[in-house]
Amino acid sequence: MYISVLVIPVPERNMDLYHSCAVKSAAIFKKYGCIEIIDGWEDFVPRGKQTDFHRAVAIKEGEKVVVSLQIWPDKERFYSSEAKMHEDKALEVEGEVPFDASRLIIGCFETIKNMAEGEKA
Repeated sequence: MYISVLVIPVPERNMDLYHSCAVKSAAIFKKYGCIEIIDGWEDFVPRGKQTDFHRAVAIKEGEKVVVSLQIWPDKERFYSSEAKMHEDKALEVEGEVPFDASRLIIGCFETIKNMAEGEKA
């Protein structure tokens, strides 16, 4: 498995709009091979002394941190799907984007352990 993680600052007033966009996006990612998507709306995100999620996305008054995890079969499928989605213009957004994409953080990770599968080699 390959994991794509996004950390997103979303205005609280846009929670419903974000959810609507996330549902539409999930359908697109699934069509291109994503296995699972998990979105989490900030509930308990403590502020650290040096670093934290809020500082990472330069949170502003009235915003919450959203974390989105995309689970892909493997790294190759993720990158080939990303290229195909851009080629197909599947990721082009119509209407209002419910967050400031310039402060979004993305990172991709190789799986080293999956509790459902046990240790990875």
